[in-house]
Amino acid sequence: MTTFTRRAVTASTLALAAGCASGAGTTTAPTAPIGRAAIGSFGIDMTSIDPSVKPGDDFFQYVNGTWLNNPANAIPADRTSWGTNVILSEKAERDVRVIIEEAAAAGGASGSNQQKIADYYNAYNDQDAIDARGLEPLQPVLSAIAALRTHEDVMRLIARPDVGISAPIDVNVTLDEGNPDRYIVGVSHGGLGLPEREYYRRSDGEFPTIRTQYAAAIAQMLGLAGQSDGEAKAQRILAFETAIAERHWPIADRRERERTYNLRDRAGLSAIAPNFPWDARLEAAGLGNADAIVVAELSAMRPLADLCMATPVSTWKDYITWHYVRGWANVLPRAIDDANFAFYGRTLNGQPQQRERWKRAIASINNVLGEAVGQIYVQRHFPPEAKTQALELVENMRRAYGERIRAVSWMSEETKVAALEKLATFRPKIGYPDQWKDYSRYEVRAGDAFGNSKRYAEFDWQHDVERLGRPSDREEWFMAPHAINAYYNPPFNEIVFPAGYLQPPLFDPYADPAVNYGGVGGVIGHEMGHGFDDQGAKSDARGVLRDWWRADDVERFNALTGRLVDQYNEFQPLPGLNVNGRLTLGENIGDCGGLQVALHAYRISLNGAEPPVLEGTTGWQRFFMARAQHRKEHRRDQSLRNQVLTDPHSPSRYRVNGPARNVDTWYEAFNVQAGDALYLPPDQRVTIW
Repeated sequence: MTTFTRRAVTASTLALAAGCASGAGTTTAPTAPIGRAAIGSFGIDMTSIDPSVKPGDDFFQYVNGTWLNNPANAIPADRTSWGTNVILSEKAERDVRVIIEEAAAAGGASGSNQQKIADYYNAYNDQDAIDARGLEPLQPVLSAIAALRTHEDVMRLIARPDVGISAPIDVNVTLDEGNPDRYIVGVSHGGLGLPEREYYRRSDGEFPTIRTQYAAAIAQMLGLAGQSDGEAKAQRILAFETAIAERHWPIADRRERERTYNLRDRAGLSAIAPNFPWDARLEAAGLGNADAIVVAELSAMRPLADLCMATPVSTWKDYITWHYVRGWANVLPRAIDDANFAFYGRTLNGQPQQRERWKRAIASINNVLGEAVGQIYVQRHFPPEAKTQALELVENMRRAYGERIRAVSWMSEETKVAALEKLATFRPKIGYPDQWKDYSRYEVRAGDAFGNSKRYAEFDWQHDVERLGRPSDREEWFMAPHAINAYYNPPFNEIVFPAGYLQPPLFDPYADPAVNYGGVGGVIGHEMGHGFDDQGAKSDARGVLRDWWRADDVERFNALTGRLVDQYNEFQPLPGLNVNGRLTLGENIGDCGGLQVALHAYRISLNGAEPPVLEGTTGWQRFFMARAQHRKEHRRDQSLRNQVLTDPHSPSRYRVNGPARNVDTWYEAFNVQAGDALYLPPDQRVTIW
């Protein structure tokens, strides 16, 4: 782990502050602090470059091609992708393994986090004990399924957290986007076993084969769970899910936040579908007193409710059994676990090999006791000065964003005032929570892998139910401190950067400043940019979902972003499968705007000087190369297909090439000319911020 020092930030991340200071007379470009960069001599792995590729044809391949083509960097058998973020995840996994296995060996006082970590890990890892229990842990719910007689019975059963399935009409507890100071009941559609509705609808390519394989997987799982006539039941389940999928909204439509915010009281909810047992569904979930409900895909609710009530209870029994067993497969006998992986891992994602049990145990603990582990992780791997450095970087980017907002010509002064207010109220959360999650009511028992998972589902649901009527918890984090990721949360107007993400190659205090601005600066800019993307911009400075832009500003913004949609629609990761520019628009705005704002911040830090040439590279080249290095990745075709159809993020190649081709400085830095594959005429380049 790179050691972060206060001295390191003085020369690197605070350079922008010096550049902004009034009367700054120096013209010396900032340099990296004395020390050794973790990658190469200044933070870029120059051996990864493929000189046979022109930067203007495929910048991603130019920067990363030699690494991608090296057999030593092939995707491991237990992974669906391999690259910078996955390599960082593996490092975090190794660090966390030490923490967890120390706890597993030592145990801890009864009820302590250490005891919970130890008993959870040891129980999850003991596949022989899981096998010995057989189907016994399933029997209470399987008996309840067998006893179903009415549709009201069905709705009460699927509401139980120990059943744990997604239903055609799902119910949850969420932040109220219209009033972020409170929690509210949310209703949305769900209930599919394949990743997205198009898997049921498309007749081209591999989709018909996937559906056949899905039915076979259902039949096999039902047989392993002791159910008879699995093939016929599988066909009924597939037909039911196909009907559900036909009533789902297109995935891009579900991003439109104002369309998925439909506030109703109980009477209004009942009026949507009077024949649906709403009261039974809510009461069984512990939400019987809820009188405020936000309905997401409003036009889908009546058709889905009618389908639910028209579907025979016998089909419901088969459907619930399938989803119940597959949902708990990781803590069931090996034959069930392997069958689940064979379809969801190998068939859908192309992953040849299941991950080792200890690795999956760590992933499960991260999901269940993530902050208990994270509290130890940050003590060992994230010193306090690292948090200070990251916060200073955020403030540098905030200043750069402010300058960019003031300078744009397409936005009115009136809306700029509100936008700058929102920027000023951004709250950065860096490294780890100030208040740790309380697990005292969660019971973990030695030797009970299934029960530990079931009790967590109940604990987590009860925690959500008890939020209703309380003020929202603005200290809560939605990722573990060692996660390799970051996020923006619109209702709280906050950006969150876990400790695990703030390490090389994303951030290295000993790297050249251009590398840090292109790496972590771009990511900070990306997350801040979500506050002003096509959906984040629908919340104001307080996080309230409302119109706060002038109508003519919205019109001009939509015209700009519509050009981005068109650009990304042209990218084709697989034959016949293009990027969905509408689905990925918010992330593409974040990528493009974040890169442009980070470049602006780097330019300010130079105080008018030219950056030094290092190993034949200019500062501008290193800035863009850092972005490409951070997104270095190759992915299995099956996993790539899933990403294109379901993920609002574009594939990594286009998260590099797409933003770069819209920045004039990139053309100058790499001498990109008309005729190069990525070339866009100046009047077609999109600058939002």
